[in-house]
Amino acid sequence: MKQVVLNLKDGDLTVEDVPIPTLKGSGVLVRNHYSVISAGTESGLVDLADKSLIGKARARPDLAMKVINKAKQDGPISAFQQAMGRLEKREPLGYSSAGTVISVSEDIASIKVGDRVACAGAGYANHADVAFVPKNLCVKVPDNVDLKNACFTTVGSIAMQGVRNADVRVGENVVVVGLGLIGLITVQILKASGCRVFGIDLDESKVKLAKELGADFALSRNTPNIEESVRQFSRGIGADVTIIAAATRSNDPVDFAGKITRERGKVVIVGLVGMDIPREEYYNKEIELRVSRSYGPGRYDRAYEEFGKDYPAPYVRWTENRNMQAFLDLLSMKKISMDPIISHEFPIEQAPEAYDIIEQRKPYLGIVLRYDTNREIEDKIVLKAPESNPFPSETPVIGVIGAGIFATSTLLPNLSKIEGIKLKGLSAATGISCESVAKKYGFGYCTSDYHKIMEDPEINCVSIVTRNSLHAPLVIEALKHGKNVLVEKPLALNEDELEAVRAAWEEHGGLLMVGFNRRYSELGMKLRDFFKKRSQPMVALYRVNAESIPKDHWIYDSSEGGSRIVTECCHFIDFLQFIIGSSPTEVYARKIEPEIKSPEDNENVSITISFEDGSIGTIIYTTHGDSSLSKERAEFFADGMAGVITDFKQLELVKGGKKEKIAKRMVTEKGHKNEFEKFFEMAKKGSSEYDFKANVLTTMVTLKAVESIQNGSSVRL
Repeated sequence: MKQVVLNLKDGDLTVEDVPIPTLKGSGVLVRNHYSVISAGTESGLVDLADKSLIGKARARPDLAMKVINKAKQDGPISAFQQAMGRLEKREPLGYSSAGTVISVSEDIASIKVGDRVACAGAGYANHADVAFVPKNLCVKVPDNVDLKNACFTTVGSIAMQGVRNADVRVGENVVVVGLGLIGLITVQILKASGCRVFGIDLDESKVKLAKELGADFALSRNTPNIEESVRQFSRGIGADVTIIAAATRSNDPVDFAGKITRERGKVVIVGLVGMDIPREEYYNKEIELRVSRSYGPGRYDRAYEEFGKDYPAPYVRWTENRNMQAFLDLLSMKKISMDPIISHEFPIEQAPEAYDIIEQRKPYLGIVLRYDTNREIEDKIVLKAPESNPFPSETPVIGVIGAGIFATSTLLPNLSKIEGIKLKGLSAATGISCESVAKKYGFGYCTSDYHKIMEDPEINCVSIVTRNSLHAPLVIEALKHGKNVLVEKPLALNEDELEAVRAAWEEHGGLLMVGFNRRYSELGMKLRDFFKKRSQPMVALYRVNAESIPKDHWIYDSSEGGSRIVTECCHFIDFLQFIIGSSPTEVYARKIEPEIKSPEDNENVSITISFEDGSIGTIIYTTHGDSSLSKERAEFFADGMAGVITDFKQLELVKGGKKEKIAKRMVTEKGHKNEFEKFFEMAKKGSSEYDFKANVLTTMVTLKAVESIQNGSSVRL
């Protein structure tokens, strides 16, 4: 299918052939007929991509600081590689479209194949032939509304939410500052609400159009004595409400709004404008300032947008979905007219020309992209001609499932350095990620249907780097297809999944390796050799100074990520097991118990593990530390010896009063490349020397640690 993509690294905007997206739960696949380009939101992203690396850092200091903190903990090279990996992934554009439903997930009954729907959401309602859209971000289009008009529904909902925040009453005097796409829709919604509307813009043509669309009065911002004109329009009272729909870095709209709004009136900011509030004007008039957030309650809530959990109407009357419905109702009742606002229409193949209009600041309003709904769409794109000769039977031929941050920053850069392997197929849920990553690393094809990887007879090795919830089922399926499997941790999210994986491995055999990479690091192997001949039980302490992450991150979702303990602590549990060289027998874990509870309590924990040989190891995992301190520090003691490894950049070995320092100063080397090489070496030999049972034990200890925290008591394995 065709999709508009943006290269964040160099600003290159192109239309690419990519696989159609995957249908996921609580959503639908929509064959787009039209989508609308948002000059504000999308051009901002394009402008950012056009900047140099320094320019990007200045424009987004928050992201630059994340890279700096990453460099402090993992080293500058690792931080640079991860940052470049993010920039090299091409981004989808678009967030407002309309089309026909072609597929529906099993958990949705309200939408059916063939329904005409309007769609919303950045990353969902993309400029593409086909889009995957969660159910709360799409609404049915009335029969008498053309899909070209319906594709403006998201933009219209932004205007709708601005009017709702204005809380207008019939007969009130409302000034709309900024008569672009959102401003002109706002004018019409206000008129439908029974308000008297005064429109203001710098562009005379937009002023004229506002009058044609129902504004009672409209003037250029440069009109002399415009404040007096507003006063006369409002019969000497001043604007009851001023809605700012302009997009400018200037503070003029906010300053101007304070002058024209009456005492105890309201100013509602919808557009991206300067917000240096003139305190005296707003204070003396006791003006209420409101900032309208996107297109309604539910926006930025993953539970609402991704998983379809609605808010009860008696408590939240107007969600983003209901705002979308209301906008379509106004279109159906002819209260809003979009045809005069549509200034340009392009087929998707000419999308770069549409963005040129915005970049060159030519006159425009609503720019629509049109799609060929008869075009054949595929879930697989062949990037290289098939090999003329089959691969030798001992050659590892790899299929990768997943193209997220770990795949692009760690897995694939390392695989590309390993000789004697072939990268054949890459699968990812979103076509754009799949195609761009596959092309960069020389895969033969890319697909949004992972079954094509599993069913490819030439592929004998599968690497699974998806989100956690898919690890166990994909491992089981790969084993059934006779593949060697390298799966990123965790192996499973619960004991039922773990048992199912173990049973599949015992039934089908094959090489199954879990991505516990630290045991393959150079410093980790030196540390193990140092204690190889010890006679005493070992005492170990592994301290992890983890960073805080957003609380709506998918890792926190019990069905998708499990938790940070399940996702991350398994690494440290495995490394303790590797260095100590004995099997765990018991685990006891506690979390902090502050007076005021918070979600972070569950990621500030102490985990103590007992081992068969009498050793004990404790993991301290916290998000309450300072990021300038090392992230990982592991200390091991036995037989009068001590070994300390810090961030896998430095190793100290102490014995007989002598200290040896081994440092990897610029690079955090956590063993990924060695791990991958070991996997392919065993795959070539058809070797079964890998200790999969140790992976099962590590996973079981991790799950039992969670159980111990919940029960408040130790758990034996």
